[in-house]
Amino acid sequence: MAPVLAVTIFVVAFWFIATERAHKVKTVLVAAGLMTVLGLVPGERIFYSEHEGIDWNVIFLLLGMMVIVGVIKQTGLFDFLAIWAAKRSRGKPFRLMVMLMMITAIASPVLDNVTIILLVAPVTLVICDRLRISPQPYLIAEVLASNIGGAATLIGDPPNIIIGSRAGLTFNDFLVHMAPAVAMIFALFVLFTRVLFHADLHGNTAHIGDVMALQEKRAIKDTRLLIHALAVLAAVIVGFGLHSVLHVAPSIVALVGAGAMLLLTGVDVTEVLPEVEWPTLVFFMGLFVMVAGLVHTGVIEMLGTAAVSAFGDNWLLAASALIFGSAVLGAFVDNIPYTATMTPVVEGMVAQTPDDETGRALWWSFALGACFGGNGTAVAASANVVAIGIAHRAGHPISFWRFTKYGIVVTLLSTALAWVYVWLRYF
Repeated sequence: MAPVLAVTIFVVAFWFIATERAHKVKTVLVAAGLMTVLGLVPGERIFYSEHEGIDWNVIFLLLGMMVIVGVIKQTGLFDFLAIWAAKRSRGKPFRLMVMLMMITAIASPVLDNVTIILLVAPVTLVICDRLRISPQPYLIAEVLASNIGGAATLIGDPPNIIIGSRAGLTFNDFLVHMAPAVAMIFALFVLFTRVLFHADLHGNTAHIGDVMALQEKRAIKDTRLLIHALAVLAAVIVGFGLHSVLHVAPSIVALVGAGAMLLLTGVDVTEVLPEVEWPTLVFFMGLFVMVAGLVHTGVIEMLGTAAVSAFGDNWLLAASALIFGSAVLGAFVDNIPYTATMTPVVEGMVAQTPDDETGRALWWSFALGACFGGNGTAVAASANVVAIGIAHRAGHPISFWRFTKYGIVVTLLSTALAWVYVWLRYF
C-alpha cells in the first residue's frame, strides 16, 4: 500500500509541475508534506539521511554560487561583454548570434544556466532594440547554448550537481569526461545555427550606428569590485579542481568562496541576498523529500531491479537507453525533477556493473542525456522558462512551439553526437 501511495503522490505532483497547473514550489511543498505526514518517509531522515532526505551538498553548493554571482552581477561584467560582442559583430546577424552564444556557453560551465540567462537576456533585448531586429531568435540561441555549455562541469547545470553529489564525481571528473563531448557538440551546434535560424537572421544596417555608439566601458560600475570578485571566483574554481587533493566538498568550497567574496568586496549583504533564488532552493528541498518517499517505500529499488533485468549485462544498451531515454523524458518535463528521481535508479544500475569504468560510463550517459534533454521543449529546463518570461515581459513573446521547433532539432543532434562519444570512448 505504501509504495502505491508514494507513487500516486509523486505522479500527481509531477503532473502539476509538468503542466504548470500550479507553481512548482507550492506543488513540491505539498507533496513533501504528504510524504512525511502519511509516514512514507520518517521525518528525521529528511534532514539527516544522505540517501533518504535532502541532499545538503546540492543546496549549499547552489547557495554559495548564487551569492558569488550576486556580487559579480553588481560589477556590470556581463553588460560589458554583451555590448562588446555586439560592437565586434558590427550588426551582422549571424556574427552577433555566434558571439552572444559564445559568451553564454563559455560562462555556463562556471555559472548556472538560469543566472547566465538572467544576466545576458536583458542586454540582448537592448542590443536588438537598437538594431531594430527581432530578439527572439537570439534569446532562443542563447538558451540552447547555455544548456549545452552548462553540461561541461559539475556546477554548470543543476542535473550535474545532483548527479555529482550522488555518484561522488568530482569537478575534475566532469572536466575530463564531459567537457570534451560538450566542446565538440557546441562547435557543431554553432555551425548548425546558420541553417537552423537562417530564416530569422535579417540584418538592418540603418541602425548599426546606434549599437556602435554604446560605450562598453561604462557598463563596468566598479573596477575594484570586479577585480576582487574575479579573484575570488578564480580561487573557487581552483578549489573545485583540487577536490581530490584537499578532500573538501564542492559545497564547502562554494560557501567559503561566498563568505570571502562578501568580506573582500565589502558588498552589503542585504543587497546580495535578494539575488539568491530562494524559490529554486526550496524547490530542490521539496523535490528531494518527494524522491525520498519513493526510496524509503522501495519503489526506486524495484525500478532499479527491473532496469538491470531488462538490460542484463549489455551495458552499451543500458548506456544508450540512459542517453536517449533521458533526452526524451527530460524534454517534456523539467530536467531537474527528472534527474532527482532517476539518480537513485541509475545508482542501482551502476552497483551491478562489473567495473568502475563501466559504472562511470552509465553516469556520463545519464548526465549527457539529462542536460541535452533540457533543450527539447520550452519547459524542459529552468533557463528556458526564465528566458521566455523575460521575452514576454519585454513585449517579445516566444510561444511554446516556436521554442520547441528549434529545441527538438538541437536535442536530437546533440544526443546523437553524445551517443557516438560514449560508444567510442567507453565501449
